[in-house]
Amino acid sequence: MMTDMTQPKPKQYGRPDNERVIPFMKIAKPAAIFSVLLTLASIFFIVTKGLNLGLDFTGGVSAELNYSQPVNQSAVSQALDKAGFKDAVVQTLGSNKDLIVRMPVQDDLKVDDLSNALTKAVQLPNNTAVVHKVDAVGGQVGNELYIRSAGAVALALILMLVYVTIRFEFKLAMGAVMSLFHDIIIIIGAFALFQWQFDLTVLAAVLAVIGFSLNDNIVVSDRIRENFRKIRGATPREIVDIALTETLRRTIHTSMTLLLVVLAMMFLGGDGLKWFSVAMFVGVFVGTYSSIYIGTAFALWRGLNRQDFVVQVKPEFEDDIP
Repeated sequence: MMTDMTQPKPKQYGRPDNERVIPFMKIAKPAAIFSVLLTLASIFFIVTKGLNLGLDFTGGVSAELNYSQPVNQSAVSQALDKAGFKDAVVQTLGSNKDLIVRMPVQDDLKVDDLSNALTKAVQLPNNTAVVHKVDAVGGQVGNELYIRSAGAVALALILMLVYVTIRFEFKLAMGAVMSLFHDIIIIIGAFALFQWQFDLTVLAAVLAVIGFSLNDNIVVSDRIRENFRKIRGATPREIVDIALTETLRRTIHTSMTLLLVVLAMMFLGGDGLKWFSVAMFVGVFVGTYSSIYIGTAFALWRGLNRQDFVVQVKPEFEDDIP
């Protein structure tokens, strides 16, 4: 039997014949257009609709309650509303007896008077409540916290740029920072679009997504550097596709594991972890996507090649060959 020799086999560059290379970069341009549109849409919603800032940023009052019997959050909310405490948010603290109440600043009440008023308001029939730890945060303090939070995110991005530049290469570092910026904008844009509450727990989730996405970028960058040094005869695009294919299984396992934890927090963590888990849920998807089609694709577009990973020997160390 004659074998058809007209169809050349795809180049494997040392990989087993049964392991195909997924051409990720084949759709890099459409993915880039999609990312730009998504980012612009997120910025549009942030500018036009703004964020529904929580009491951590706008200022407000928080108090811890302890009931003698298990209690419903809705019953406490109704009691507070009836007593004149508007827009109060009630959350559990580990059990149905321990709750935390957050509400806007009560300008007409001092802390001592507020404690007494709260104690009267939260008493329920046959269920006595004790009020602990009443804290008031002014609007100026909340605004300062908001500015410092933005500075913390900016500082994190700058440090990531320095770190990846030192460890790998500036082109990969720029791509990594762009992917992190993309992730932050998409998460904040989603909160602006749906007017979900943005508080310190969401900010913590944003910083966690930065770490998750950066870790993904570092793993891919490390494999790209390794493949550039050991594979001969392949184009930069082929080497990037090979690196992404080789790290795909690890990326899926990491993302799915994190996603299971996030879903558990979302459905079982109560109101205290609700918005944190929502931000992490969005971040898992955009972080995985951006590490491939923003961080890596940008470096490739900037001309990433073998010379970027070759250690250059200084002329004074080169042997003079006659």
